[in-house]
Amino acid sequence: MNIAIIGAGWAGLSCAVRAVQSGHHVTLFEAARQPGGRARAVVLPLPEGRPDSQPLTLDNGQHILIAAYTDTLRLMRLVGINPDTVLRTQALALTFPDGTGLQLPDWPGRFDALAVLVGIATAKGWTWRDKFSLLRTAVAWQRGGFTCPAQHTVAQLCATVTPAVRDGFIEPLCVSALNTPASRASGQVFLRVLQDSMFGVSGGSKLLLPRVDLGQLFPEPALQWLISRGCDVHLGERIGSLRSEGTGWQVEGQPFDHVILATSSTESARVLAASALTATETIANQLHDWAAIATTLRFEAITTVYANSPQGLPKPMLALHASAEQPAQFVFDKAQLSSKSTCTTSLLAFVVSASVGDKATVQAQVVAQAKAQLGLTITPLQTIVEKRATFACIPGMQRPAQHIAAGLSACGDYVEGPYPATLEGAVRSGWAAGALVTPNARTAQPSQTP
Repeated sequence: MNIAIIGAGWAGLSCAVRAVQSGHHVTLFEAARQPGGRARAVVLPLPEGRPDSQPLTLDNGQHILIAAYTDTLRLMRLVGINPDTVLRTQALALTFPDGTGLQLPDWPGRFDALAVLVGIATAKGWTWRDKFSLLRTAVAWQRGGFTCPAQHTVAQLCATVTPAVRDGFIEPLCVSALNTPASRASGQVFLRVLQDSMFGVSGGSKLLLPRVDLGQLFPEPALQWLISRGCDVHLGERIGSLRSEGTGWQVEGQPFDHVILATSSTESARVLAASALTATETIANQLHDWAAIATTLRFEAITTVYANSPQGLPKPMLALHASAEQPAQFVFDKAQLSSKSTCTTSLLAFVVSASVGDKATVQAQVVAQAKAQLGLTITPLQTIVEKRATFACIPGMQRPAQHIAAGLSACGDYVEGPYPATLEGAVRSGWAAGALVTPNARTAQPSQTP
């Protein structure tokens, strides 16, 4: 079949790989000049008056993967990336600069349950009352099959844990996984993430920290894999609308048997609204219905403050005590993570999930937070605000379906599914969309060979 995929983020690339692997001809359209979408590399401009300086490649936001991201890891291997080379593996740790917090032992995956118990029992800064409250709550979740009423927030779900556990474990874990504060985040989605990471996949809770920029991590190798297999790639080309034609669709005057929208929910809704103007009444209603659901989604921002520091961190990653005045939840030492020896030894990345406020204010707050919690006087290098980084993962939300109309579907981390807006959610959605035009779609899984 002749397939058009609009969007070369992680979902669109995953979809394209699946379709090409199945023998279809794929044409990939991307509005930006580079692949990756909301998880991409960013090259900083050279400082004024310093033409001899080396460009610095960062990310549009610091990302964490976990070992439970099985489809993402499998897809990386398929396009020729060795995860062991580009990712640093470490046991789950939510430890703070003062040494308090939870640190799981770095044991083989078959000891996951025991590692969680030991990690809770040895958590520093927690009383036995704190530890028991988390153990009791976790056992209740497991006995309940990791389910809860659809309208429960994470805060309601964790009402029985102590303030120390809530502030030092639940809140940072929730905001890192769902990018939504516990007071507003979906309890059911939070439980699904916990189930898969702690009990669903052997060693699934281990953190995978990128050693390379996000472009090298997957999008760029995936694009080269697609091009080498005959995929037509059009970068820097924004699609205004589609035109229904018989059983297929036209994109920029080209006929296709199937079109898959792999853009953001906002962009997809815009394309569909424009496409409905020339569609038959039946198809126009389907496009409007899908777009109406997509436009109900609300979004959360993520701010990443990159800064030079007089010294690095004691660990590659530390949790921070976040508040309205000190908003960063995590800080990363890029030198300890980078696979390049030329990386500046004092480059830190502060992450503010569910970020509010303007860029200048958040940056100033992070500078003060670094001084207060790390004892460091940092110099901001670049502050990147991804205003629509993820959808707000709230209870009872309705997400648009993968199917839009005959010969037309969508994929992305926001499309109907069990996961929040994560790289794994995007990859799984893209793979499933690619399987819609593939025989035996129900049983298809990413294989490790082309």
